[in-house]
Amino acid sequence: MTEKITLGNGIVAIVTENPVADIVAARLFFRTGSAWETYPQAGLTHLLASVLAKGTEQSDAYTIAERIESLGASFHADASPDYFVVGLKGVSPDFATLLELAAEVVRSPIFPEEHVDLERQLALQQIKQSQEQPMGIAFDALRSLIYQDHPYAFSQLGTVETMGTLQREDLQHFHASYFRPDNLVISIAGRIDTPTALELVEKYFGDWVAPAIPIPEMVLPPLSVQPKHQDIPQNTQQAIVMLGYLTTSVHQPEYYPLKIISTYLGNGLSSRLFVELREKQGLAYEVSCLYPTRNHPAVLTTYLGTAVANQAKAQTGLKAEVDRLAQQPLSAEELQITKNKILGQYALGKQTNAQLAQSYGWYEVMGLGIEFDHQFLHQITQVTAADIQTVAQTHLQQPYTVVVGGSQSP
Repeated sequence: MTEKITLGNGIVAIVTENPVADIVAARLFFRTGSAWETYPQAGLTHLLASVLAKGTEQSDAYTIAERIESLGASFHADASPDYFVVGLKGVSPDFATLLELAAEVVRSPIFPEEHVDLERQLALQQIKQSQEQPMGIAFDALRSLIYQDHPYAFSQLGTVETMGTLQREDLQHFHASYFRPDNLVISIAGRIDTPTALELVEKYFGDWVAPAIPIPEMVLPPLSVQPKHQDIPQNTQQAIVMLGYLTTSVHQPEYYPLKIISTYLGNGLSSRLFVELREKQGLAYEVSCLYPTRNHPAVLTTYLGTAVANQAKAQTGLKAEVDRLAQQPLSAEELQITKNKILGQYALGKQTNAQLAQSYGWYEVMGLGIEFDHQFLHQITQVTAADIQTVAQTHLQQPYTVVVGGSQSP
């Protein structure tokens, strides 16, 4: 059973009672993320997540870590393009203590200068390492081609230039702007009854007053399809070929056919791209398709790694497999197998209390509502082969192309 309640200060609380294991998990979702960054501050939310639990007005980093470890609990913070999340999990008797700590961390972090400096340096090392990986280079280039000035173009880590200039004051300002009760979803799942969970949320967060000023409004540039190609020469034994198609957000009806397309093309060893391009033709060391769920237009990306000598042939083959979807409908068997794969993986993703807390909180913070849990399953089952062909004809005709390490495009 899952219930949703809105507190007087605007916090949305979601409780899922699941007494199977003596564990309670929670996710604190803030409606902000890297999409709220401007380019000069790209990487800010990653840095904020890294230092959020490194000190509060009440406790230093060591004390916080000791409190978590003494309970045998887990505690983490992560930033994504569309949200920021703090996760915690522990045995039921310790949940109140953990939630109290979470309230302290998200409400009164101080971002100690020495920890900001350390995490900034670690992030800069990660950025430099990613710049040496052909796959990472290809993804960065593709995002830049498609999104241009849109914040989805930015790497979660930012760049050497932007990460290098971020300061403690930037974190403080971002936190003050977006970490507030009327911008927060708290999702709790496990061996805890709803009245007790709500009582704890009220106890530790109920006195948190939202600022009088409104939450800063997100302003995003318009996006349009203007296909481009980019070659990035590298002296490597393998070429990365990547095709990206600007499609739709999770809020559009095309989302469901696109999820099926992505799964059909690139999910697992039985996927179309793996079987055709790797197993039958031997053109790919690795091959896949990605379609992330986003609040704003997402990119469906197909990619493969191939021998440099096979780059032109592999690129042609990769595009041909996507083009085939617009020309030839999936068979009834292909469609049903793909649907079964999606529905099975969806069920497997909600087995633990941590997964339940993540799922229901994610539905809410993305603006889908907890009813999306049933809506998704229904909508997937309703997709027809004709729907998939129509979506392919509408959205998968004009790819952006990036080749790293290979020859010029055919």
